[in-house]
Amino acid sequence: MDFRLTEEQEILKKSVADFVDAEVAPIAAELDEKGEFPHDLFRRMGEMGYYGLRYPESYGGSGLDSLTYCVMIEEIARGSLSVAATCAMQSLMGTYFVFRFGTEEQKQRLLVSALRGEKLGTFGMTEANAGSDISAMETTAVRDGEDYVLNGSKMWLTSGTVADFFTIAAVTDKQKGADGFSLFLIEKGTPGFNVGKKIDKLGVRASETTELSLDDCHVPAGNLLGEENAGYDCLKEILCEIRTMTGALSLGLARAALAEALRYSQERKQFGKPIGRFQAIQFKLAEMATRIESARHLVNHAAWLADNGLPNTKQAAMAKLVASEAAVFVADEASRIFASYGFAMEYPVQRYLRDARFLLIGGGTSEILNVIIAKEIGA
Repeated sequence: MDFRLTEEQEILKKSVADFVDAEVAPIAAELDEKGEFPHDLFRRMGEMGYYGLRYPESYGGSGLDSLTYCVMIEEIARGSLSVAATCAMQSLMGTYFVFRFGTEEQKQRLLVSALRGEKLGTFGMTEANAGSDISAMETTAVRDGEDYVLNGSKMWLTSGTVADFFTIAAVTDKQKGADGFSLFLIEKGTPGFNVGKKIDKLGVRASETTELSLDDCHVPAGNLLGEENAGYDCLKEILCEIRTMTGALSLGLARAALAEALRYSQERKQFGKPIGRFQAIQFKLAEMATRIESARHLVNHAAWLADNGLPNTKQAAMAKLVASEAAVFVADEASRIFASYGFAMEYPVQRYLRDARFLLIGGGTSEILNVIIAKEIGA
């Protein structure tokens, strides 16, 4: 098994890295401080083809594999986790279900435009009382002639404040529990579909997150994505990819934190020499680097399995678990190396520390991932 990047992947990695260094990293602190969606940067990433990397050329994509997609996501996260989270939503959860289950008209009108960065899509499943427990979902969809009527609310919609179309999960058969919900395509401006206030967050602040409500929202039956009551089956198609991608996000942030800590350890002097010369600091840096490298092997393995059509439920869960926990550890250790300056807003390490908490939630909490892994190994 060879995880070395191909020449094509190396070229893409360098291209994305150059873009990040020139256009993302220099404004990352400003984006975080303002907490506003980066419209110009969003369009630029569309022009660069980032949103279509994993989609077929027939819709304006590049048709590349999961490992290459993770390479791109990691590099963007190295510059700004907010920007990377926005890109991940647009290039995966926010557009996948239209691509997979939408009509050709919906694909041409919404998907093609989204891959160019002209329209924005997002995904809504989480509710105030339903997160990991899908069976607790309360948003309902009832068939009424040629429409479905949706009622309920959703929370934590990435890019929800600026999205043009939404994939929304709603219960269509309460008796079936987690197997009784369906996915619906709803466009901005639909009567009864109301985007709520932006949620003020600790981290990933430039990735705007919102709540929404549905009040007798009539959606044409043709906007049902997939079969009725097949929402969980639809979600399972990309759930492992979501977890692997979140692992790649984690790698990017951890790399950025390690780079800052290493640089600072070579510049900061105490007792007549750089602090990086002290074994206590060297051990921290070594442990940080080791955890990143360990996580990378898990992420790459999970992506490799997917690219080769092999089951990867366990490996994707492990990749997301280890990588997200590594990101939190590395960000915390970087803050400790910076000491007092790690508490100062002028240094990016405080942003890494705040942003890393997001990685523990998206794609499944560490606790849920451990449940999945335990089940996979027969525990």
